[in-house]
Amino acid sequence: MNTHTERTSAVGITVYPILFAISFSHFLNDAMQAVIPALFPILRSTMELSYTQIGWIAFALNMTSSIMQPVVGLWTDRTPSPYFLPLGMAASLLGMAGLALAPNFLFVLLSALLVGIGSAVFHPEGSRVVYLAAGARRAFAQSIYQVGGNTGNALAPLFTALIFVPFGQKGAAWFTLAAALGITVLWRVSQWYGHELGSRPTPSKAKKAGQRIDHGHSIVFALALLIFVVFARSWYSAGISNYYQFYLMETTHISVREAQVYLFAFMIAGAIGTLAGGPIADRFGKRNLMIWSTVGTAPFALALPHAPLPLALPLLLVAGFVLSLSFATFVVYAQELLPNHVGMASGLIVGLAFGMGALGAVVLGKIADLSSLGTLMLLCSVLPLFGALAVWLPKDRT
Repeated sequence: MNTHTERTSAVGITVYPILFAISFSHFLNDAMQAVIPALFPILRSTMELSYTQIGWIAFALNMTSSIMQPVVGLWTDRTPSPYFLPLGMAASLLGMAGLALAPNFLFVLLSALLVGIGSAVFHPEGSRVVYLAAGARRAFAQSIYQVGGNTGNALAPLFTALIFVPFGQKGAAWFTLAAALGITVLWRVSQWYGHELGSRPTPSKAKKAGQRIDHGHSIVFALALLIFVVFARSWYSAGISNYYQFYLMETTHISVREAQVYLFAFMIAGAIGTLAGGPIADRFGKRNLMIWSTVGTAPFALALPHAPLPLALPLLLVAGFVLSLSFATFVVYAQELLPNHVGMASGLIVGLAFGMGALGAVVLGKIADLSSLGTLMLLCSVLPLFGALAVWLPKDRT
Protein backbone atom coordinates (compact mmCIF):
# COMPACT_ATOMS: atom_id res chain seq x y z
CA MET A 1 0.00 0.00 0.00
CA ASN A 2 1.65 3.28 -1.03
CA THR A 3 2.10 6.51 0.87
CA HIS A 4 -0.35 8.33 -1.41
CA THR A 5 -3.11 5.85 -0.46
CA GLU A 6 -2.33 6.43 3.22
CA ARG A 7 -2.59 10.22 2.83
CA THR A 8 -5.79 10.24 0.81
CA SER A 9 -7.76 8.33 3.46
CA ALA A 10 -6.82 10.90 6.06
CA VAL A 11 -8.27 13.83 4.08
CA GLY A 12 -11.70 12.36 3.42
CA ILE A 13 -11.16 10.56 0.11
CA THR A 14 -12.56 7.03 -0.10
CA VAL A 15 -9.79 4.41 -0.44
CA TYR A 16 -11.43 1.97 -2.85
CA PRO A 17 -8.61 -0.61 -3.13
CA ILE A 18 -8.79 -1.20 0.62
CA LEU A 19 -12.61 -1.32 0.58
CA PHE A 20 -12.66 -3.90 -2.21
CA ALA A 21 -9.95 -5.96 -0.51
CA ILE A 22 -11.77 -6.04 2.83
CA SER A 23 -15.11 -6.74 1.10
CA PHE A 24 -13.56 -9.68 -0.75
CA SER A 25 -12.15 -10.96 2.55
CA HIS A 26 -15.62 -10.55 4.09
CA PHE A 27 -17.02 -12.63 1.24
CA LEU A 28 -14.50 -15.42 1.96
CA ASN A 29 -15.14 -15.25 5.72
CA ASP A 30 -18.92 -15.48 5.45
CA ALA A 31 -18.76 -18.09 2.69
CA MET A 32 -16.85 -20.29 5.15
CA GLN A 33 -19.53 -19.65 7.75
CA ALA A 34 -22.12 -20.71 5.14
CA VAL A 35 -20.28 -24.01 4.69
CA ILE A 36 -21.53 -25.24 8.05
CA PRO A 37 -25.31 -25.04 7.42
CA ALA A 38 -24.66 -26.22 3.86
CA LEU A 39 -23.10 -29.37 5.34
CA PHE A 40 -26.06 -30.19 7.59
CA PRO A 41 -27.83 -32.56 5.15
CA ILE A 42 -24.57 -34.45 4.60
CA LEU A 43 -23.63 -34.65 8.28
CA ARG A 44 -27.12 -35.75 9.26
CA SER A 45 -26.94 -38.75 6.93
CA THR A 46 -23.27 -39.74 7.35
CA MET A 47 -23.00 -39.23 11.13
CA GLU A 48 -26.69 -39.93 11.85
CA LEU A 49 -26.99 -36.67 13.77
CA SER A 50 -30.25 -35.71 15.44
CA TYR A 51 -31.93 -32.37 14.80
CA THR A 52 -30.91 -31.37 18.32
CA GLN A 53 -27.24 -32.01 17.52
CA ILE A 54 -27.55 -30.01 14.30
CA GLY A 55 -29.12 -27.22 16.33
CA TRP A 56 -26.15 -27.27 18.72
CA ILE A 57 -23.70 -26.95 15.82
CA ALA A 58 -25.58 -23.91 14.46
CA PHE A 59 -25.81 -22.47 17.97
CA ALA A 60 -22.07 -22.93 18.58
CA LEU A 61 -21.18 -21.21 15.31
CA ASN A 62 -23.50 -18.23 15.63
CA MET A 63 -23.36 -17.58 19.34
CA THR A 64 -19.56 -17.81 19.48
CA SER A 65 -19.35 -15.25 16.73
CA SER A 66 -22.14 -13.07 18.14
CA ILE A 67 -21.09 -12.91 21.79
CA MET A 68 -17.39 -12.48 21.09
CA GLN A 69 -17.71 -9.69 18.52
CA PRO A 70 -18.58 -6.88 20.98
CA VAL A 71 -15.88 -8.19 23.36
CA VAL A 72 -13.25 -8.21 20.60
CA GLY A 73 -14.48 -4.79 19.47
CA LEU A 74 -14.14 -3.33 22.98
CA TRP A 75 -10.62 -4.75 23.26
CA THR A 76 -9.50 -3.41 19.88
CA ASP A 77 -11.02 0.01 20.60
CA ARG A 78 -8.46 0.28 23.38
CA THR A 79 -5.69 -1.61 21.59
CA PRO A 80 -6.21 -1.66 17.79
CA SER A 81 -4.78 -4.92 16.47
CA PRO A 82 -4.32 -4.93 12.66
CA TYR A 83 -2.93 -8.46 12.60
CA PHE A 84 -6.10 -9.84 14.19
CA LEU A 85 -7.43 -9.84 10.61
CA PRO A 86 -5.18 -12.59 9.20
CA LEU A 87 -5.21 -14.39 12.57
CA GLY A 88 -9.02 -14.59 12.47
CA MET A 89 -8.89 -16.02 8.96
CA ALA A 90 -6.30 -18.57 10.16
CA ALA A 91 -8.75 -19.78 12.82
CA SER A 92 -11.36 -20.26 10.09
CA LEU A 93 -8.82 -22.21 8.02
CA LEU A 94 -8.34 -24.62 10.94
CA GLY A 95 -12.12 -24.90 11.23
CA MET A 96 -12.49 -25.80 7.55
CA ALA A 97 -9.78 -28.47 7.84
CA GLY A 98 -11.50 -29.82 10.94
CA LEU A 99 -14.86 -30.05 9.16
CA ALA A 100 -13.33 -31.95 6.25
CA LEU A 101 -11.71 -34.51 8.55
CA ALA A 102 -14.13 -34.59 11.50
CA PRO A 103 -14.85 -38.19 12.56
CA ASN A 104 -17.67 -37.41 14.99
CA PHE A 105 -20.12 -34.82 16.32
CA LEU A 106 -17.78 -33.35 18.96
CA PHE A 107 -15.07 -32.72 16.35
CA VAL A 108 -17.63 -30.97 14.13
CA LEU A 109 -18.71 -28.86 17.10
CA LEU A 110 -15.10 -27.85 17.82
CA SER A 111 -14.56 -26.98 14.16
CA ALA A 112 -17.68 -24.80 14.17
CA LEU A 113 -16.36 -23.03 17.27
CA LEU A 114 -13.10 -22.25 15.46
CA VAL A 115 -14.99 -20.77 12.49
CA GLY A 116 -17.11 -18.72 14.91
CA ILE A 117 -14.02 -17.42 16.71
CA GLY A 118 -12.40 -16.52 13.39
CA SER A 119 -15.49 -14.59 12.36
CA ALA A 120 -15.71 -12.81 15.73
CA VAL A 121 -12.09 -11.67 15.41
CA PHE A 122 -12.46 -10.60 11.77
CA HIS A 123 -15.65 -8.53 11.85
CA PRO A 124 -14.89 -5.71 14.36
CA GLU A 125 -11.45 -5.02 12.89
CA GLY A 126 -12.86 -5.32 9.37
CA SER A 127 -15.48 -2.69 10.18
CA ARG A 128 -12.79 -0.42 11.61
CA VAL A 129 -10.78 -0.72 8.37
CA VAL A 130 -13.91 0.31 6.46
CA TYR A 131 -14.42 3.24 8.84
CA LEU A 132 -10.86 4.44 8.20
CA ALA A 133 -11.01 3.92 4.42
CA ALA A 134 -14.51 5.36 3.91
CA GLY A 135 -13.61 9.02 3.68
CA ALA A 136 -16.84 11.02 3.53
CA ARG A 137 -18.93 8.11 2.18
CA ARG A 138 -19.34 5.95 5.26
CA ALA A 139 -22.67 4.34 4.39
CA PHE A 140 -21.56 3.53 0.84
CA ALA A 141 -18.24 2.15 2.10
CA GLN A 142 -19.99 -0.01 4.68
CA SER A 143 -22.37 -1.31 2.00
CA ILE A 144 -19.39 -2.39 -0.13
CA TYR A 145 -18.03 -4.24 2.88
CA GLN A 146 -21.32 -5.85 3.89
CA VAL A 147 -22.29 -6.97 0.38
CA GLY A 148 -19.26 -9.23 0.39
CA GLY A 149 -20.49 -10.99 3.52
CA ASN A 150 -24.10 -11.18 2.39
CA THR A 151 -23.07 -12.68 -0.94
CA GLY A 152 -20.95 -15.28 0.83
CA ASN A 153 -23.88 -16.24 3.05
CA ALA A 154 -26.23 -16.44 0.08
CA LEU A 155 -24.13 -19.19 -1.50
CA ALA A 156 -25.04 -21.82 1.11
CA PRO A 157 -27.76 -23.47 -1.05
CA LEU A 158 -25.31 -23.63 -3.97
CA PHE A 159 -22.59 -25.16 -1.79
CA THR A 160 -24.97 -27.94 -0.80
CA ALA A 161 -25.98 -28.73 -4.38
CA LEU A 162 -22.66 -28.29 -6.18
CA ILE A 163 -19.99 -29.29 -3.65
CA PHE A 164 -21.25 -31.33 -0.73
CA VAL A 165 -23.72 -33.56 -2.55
CA PRO A 166 -21.06 -34.86 -5.00
CA PHE A 167 -17.99 -34.67 -2.69
CA GLY A 168 -19.51 -35.14 0.76
CA GLN A 169 -17.95 -33.84 3.94
CA LYS A 170 -14.45 -33.80 2.45
CA GLY A 171 -15.58 -31.02 0.10
CA ALA A 172 -14.95 -28.62 3.00
CA ALA A 173 -11.22 -29.06 2.32
CA TRP A 174 -11.58 -26.84 -0.77
CA PHE A 175 -12.39 -23.93 1.53
CA THR A 176 -8.98 -24.11 3.19
CA LEU A 177 -7.71 -22.65 -0.10
CA ALA A 178 -10.21 -19.81 0.26
CA ALA A 179 -8.96 -19.19 3.80
CA ALA A 180 -5.33 -19.18 2.64
CA LEU A 181 -6.21 -16.60 -0.02
CA GLY A 182 -7.99 -14.55 2.63
CA ILE A 183 -4.94 -14.61 4.90
CA THR A 184 -2.78 -13.29 2.04
CA VAL A 185 -5.18 -10.43 1.23
CA LEU A 186 -5.70 -9.52 4.88
CA TRP A 187 -1.97 -9.46 5.56
CA ARG A 188 -1.68 -6.65 3.02
CA VAL A 189 -4.76 -4.88 4.40
CA SER A 190 -3.38 -5.10 7.95
CA GLN A 191 -0.16 -3.39 6.81
CA TRP A 192 -2.19 -0.45 5.44
CA TYR A 193 -4.31 -0.47 8.59
CA GLY A 194 -1.24 -0.28 10.83
CA HIS A 195 0.21 2.64 8.87
CA GLU A 196 -3.14 4.41 8.90
CA LEU A 197 -3.45 4.09 12.68
CA GLY A 198 -0.06 5.73 13.04
CA SER A 199 -1.18 8.77 11.05
CA ARG A 200 -4.45 9.30 12.98
CA PRO A 201 -4.97 11.31 16.19
CA THR A 202 -5.04 9.25 19.35
CA PRO A 203 -8.49 8.57 20.86
CA SER A 204 -7.85 11.09 23.66
CA LYS A 205 -7.09 13.86 21.15
CA ALA A 206 -9.99 12.95 18.88
CA LYS A 207 -12.53 12.52 21.64
CA LYS A 208 -13.83 16.06 21.85
CA ALA A 209 -13.93 16.53 18.10
CA GLY A 210 -15.53 13.18 17.36
CA GLN A 211 -18.05 12.84 20.16
CA ARG A 212 -21.64 13.07 18.99
CA ILE A 213 -23.83 15.37 21.07
CA ASP A 214 -27.59 15.01 20.98
CA HIS A 215 -29.52 16.92 23.63
CA GLY A 216 -32.86 15.27 22.86
CA HIS A 217 -31.92 11.61 23.23
CA SER A 218 -29.69 9.53 25.44
CA ILE A 219 -26.98 7.64 23.56
CA VAL A 220 -27.78 4.56 25.65
CA PHE A 221 -31.49 4.78 24.79
CA ALA A 222 -30.72 5.29 21.11
CA LEU A 223 -28.34 2.33 21.00
CA ALA A 224 -30.81 0.08 22.85
CA LEU A 225 -33.59 1.07 20.44
CA LEU A 226 -31.31 0.50 17.46
CA ILE A 227 -30.43 -3.00 18.69
CA PHE A 228 -34.12 -3.82 19.24
CA VAL A 229 -35.02 -2.82 15.67
CA VAL A 230 -32.12 -4.93 14.37
CA PHE A 231 -33.40 -7.85 16.50
CA ALA A 232 -36.80 -7.60 14.82
CA ARG A 233 -35.41 -7.54 11.27
CA SER A 234 -32.93 -10.32 12.10
CA TRP A 235 -35.69 -12.56 13.44
CA TYR A 236 -37.72 -11.95 10.28
CA SER A 237 -34.72 -12.92 8.15
CA ALA A 238 -34.17 -16.01 10.32
CA GLY A 239 -37.81 -17.04 9.89
CA ILE A 240 -37.65 -16.79 6.12
CA SER A 241 -34.17 -18.28 5.75
CA ASN A 242 -34.79 -21.26 8.01
CA TYR A 243 -38.49 -22.08 7.72
CA TYR A 244 -40.12 -20.59 4.63
CA GLN A 245 -38.78 -23.39 2.44
CA PHE A 246 -40.49 -25.94 4.70
CA TYR A 247 -43.69 -23.86 4.63
CA LEU A 248 -43.66 -23.96 0.81
CA MET A 249 -42.97 -27.71 0.78
CA GLU A 250 -45.86 -28.29 3.18
CA THR A 251 -48.40 -26.01 1.53
CA THR A 252 -47.53 -26.31 -2.17
CA HIS A 253 -45.82 -29.75 -2.17
CA ILE A 254 -42.78 -28.62 -4.13
CA SER A 255 -39.49 -30.55 -3.85
CA VAL A 256 -36.50 -29.72 -1.65
CA ARG A 257 -34.50 -28.63 -4.71
CA GLU A 258 -37.29 -26.31 -5.89
CA ALA A 259 -37.60 -24.80 -2.42
CA GLN A 260 -33.90 -23.84 -2.47
CA VAL A 261 -34.61 -21.52 -5.40
CA TYR A 262 -36.91 -19.39 -3.21
CA LEU A 263 -34.39 -19.30 -0.38
CA PHE A 264 -31.57 -18.30 -2.73
CA ALA A 265 -33.76 -15.57 -4.29
CA PHE A 266 -34.42 -13.98 -0.89
CA MET A 267 -30.73 -14.08 0.10
CA ILE A 268 -29.23 -12.86 -3.17
CA ALA A 269 -31.79 -10.02 -3.36
CA GLY A 270 -30.59 -9.08 0.12
CA ALA A 271 -26.99 -8.90 -1.09
CA ILE A 272 -28.01 -6.59 -3.95
CA GLY A 273 -30.05 -4.44 -1.58
CA THR A 274 -27.09 -4.10 0.78
CA LEU A 275 -24.94 -2.62 -2.01
CA ALA A 276 -27.68 -0.30 -3.21
CA GLY A 277 -28.50 0.99 0.27
CA GLY A 278 -25.20 2.76 0.99
CA PRO A 279 -25.50 5.54 -1.61
CA ILE A 280 -29.17 6.02 -0.69
CA ALA A 281 -28.25 6.49 2.98
CA ASP A 282 -25.50 8.96 2.09
CA ARG A 283 -27.98 10.92 -0.04
CA PHE A 284 -31.18 10.83 2.04
CA GLY A 285 -29.94 10.11 5.58
CA LYS A 286 -29.24 6.99 7.60
CA ARG A 287 -32.18 7.28 9.97
CA ASN A 288 -34.59 7.86 7.09
CA LEU A 289 -33.35 4.79 5.25
CA MET A 290 -33.62 2.60 8.35
CA ILE A 291 -37.28 3.61 8.72
CA TRP A 292 -38.13 3.27 5.01
CA SER A 293 -36.34 -0.04 4.67
CA THR A 294 -37.88 -1.88 7.62
CA VAL A 295 -41.39 -0.42 7.41
CA GLY A 296 -41.28 -0.63 3.61
CA THR A 297 -40.72 -4.37 3.85
CA ALA A 298 -43.91 -4.82 5.88
CA PRO A 299 -46.48 -4.86 3.00
CA PHE A 300 -44.58 -7.59 1.17
CA ALA A 301 -43.95 -9.53 4.39
CA LEU A 302 -47.63 -9.38 5.34
CA ALA A 303 -48.69 -10.54 1.87
CA LEU A 304 -46.21 -13.42 1.62
CA PRO A 305 -48.00 -16.04 3.82
CA HIS A 306 -51.21 -15.56 1.79
CA ALA A 307 -49.63 -15.39 -1.67
CA PRO A 308 -50.05 -18.18 -4.26
CA LEU A 309 -46.84 -19.86 -5.40
CA PRO A 310 -46.42 -17.76 -8.62
CA LEU A 311 -46.34 -14.57 -6.51
CA ALA A 312 -44.06 -15.93 -3.78
CA LEU A 313 -40.84 -15.49 -5.76
CA PRO A 314 -41.36 -11.80 -6.69
CA LEU A 315 -42.51 -11.02 -3.14
CA LEU A 316 -39.38 -12.66 -1.71
CA LEU A 317 -37.15 -10.77 -4.13
CA VAL A 318 -38.68 -7.41 -3.25
CA ALA A 319 -38.80 -8.13 0.50
CA GLY A 320 -35.18 -9.29 0.57
CA PHE A 321 -34.03 -6.27 -1.43
CA VAL A 322 -35.94 -3.63 0.55
CA LEU A 323 -35.13 -5.12 3.95
CA SER A 324 -31.39 -5.21 3.21
CA LEU A 325 -31.17 -1.63 1.95
CA SER A 326 -30.45 -0.58 5.54
CA PHE A 327 -28.18 -3.51 6.47
CA ALA A 328 -24.94 -1.50 6.33
CA THR A 329 -26.63 1.67 7.56
CA PHE A 330 -27.36 0.19 10.99
CA VAL A 331 -23.63 -0.41 11.46
CA VAL A 332 -22.61 3.10 10.36
CA TYR A 333 -25.29 4.69 12.55
CA ALA A 334 -24.06 2.75 15.60
CA GLN A 335 -20.48 3.82 14.83
CA GLU A 336 -21.57 7.45 14.75
CA LEU A 337 -23.41 7.05 18.06
CA LEU A 338 -20.15 5.74 19.55
CA PRO A 339 -17.40 7.43 17.49
CA ASN A 340 -14.70 6.56 20.04
CA HIS A 341 -15.76 2.90 20.20
CA VAL A 342 -16.09 1.94 16.54
CA GLY A 343 -15.10 -1.70 17.13
CA MET A 344 -17.57 -2.25 19.94
CA ALA A 345 -20.38 -0.52 17.99
CA SER A 346 -19.71 -2.73 14.98
CA GLY A 347 -19.58 -5.81 17.18
CA LEU A 348 -22.87 -4.94 18.86
CA ILE A 349 -24.73 -4.57 15.57
CA VAL A 350 -23.05 -7.09 13.24
CA GLY A 351 -22.29 -9.60 15.97
CA LEU A 352 -24.76 -9.43 18.81
CA ALA A 353 -27.81 -7.92 17.14
CA PHE A 354 -27.66 -9.64 13.76
CA GLY A 355 -26.35 -12.80 15.42
CA MET A 356 -29.48 -12.98 17.51
CA GLY A 357 -31.06 -14.37 14.37
CA ALA A 358 -29.55 -17.67 15.53
CA LEU A 359 -31.48 -17.49 18.78
CA GLY A 360 -34.53 -16.36 16.83
CA ALA A 361 -34.31 -19.49 14.70
CA VAL A 362 -34.52 -21.64 17.84
CA VAL A 363 -37.47 -19.71 19.27
CA LEU A 364 -39.31 -19.64 15.94
CA GLY A 365 -38.72 -23.36 15.48
CA LYS A 366 -40.30 -24.00 18.88
CA ILE A 367 -43.32 -21.94 17.85
CA ALA A 368 -43.64 -24.03 14.69
CA ASP A 369 -43.44 -27.25 16.72
CA LEU A 370 -46.07 -26.08 19.20
CA SER A 371 -48.41 -24.63 16.58
CA SER A 372 -47.77 -24.80 12.84
CA LEU A 373 -45.58 -23.37 10.11
CA GLY A 374 -48.55 -21.28 8.97
CA THR A 375 -48.80 -19.63 12.39
CA LEU A 376 -45.05 -19.05 12.38
CA MET A 377 -45.15 -17.30 9.01
CA LEU A 378 -48.02 -15.08 10.17
CA LEU A 379 -46.07 -14.06 13.27
CA CYS A 380 -42.94 -13.39 11.23
CA SER A 381 -44.86 -11.21 8.79
CA VAL A 382 -45.52 -8.52 11.44
CA LEU A 383 -41.89 -8.23 12.62
CA PRO A 384 -40.85 -5.56 10.04
CA LEU A 385 -43.52 -3.26 11.49
CA PHE A 386 -41.28 -2.78 14.52
CA GLY A 387 -39.08 -0.71 12.24
CA ALA A 388 -41.49 2.18 12.87
CA LEU A 389 -39.81 2.55 16.29
CA ALA A 390 -36.78 3.97 14.47
CA VAL A 391 -38.60 7.34 14.32
CA TRP A 392 -37.48 7.78 17.94
CA LEU A 393 -33.80 7.59 16.97
CA PRO A 394 -31.81 10.85 16.85
CA LYS A 395 -31.69 12.50 13.45
CA ASP A 396 -28.46 12.42 11.43
CA ARG A 397 -26.04 15.26 12.02
CA THR A 398 -26.07 17.82 9.21
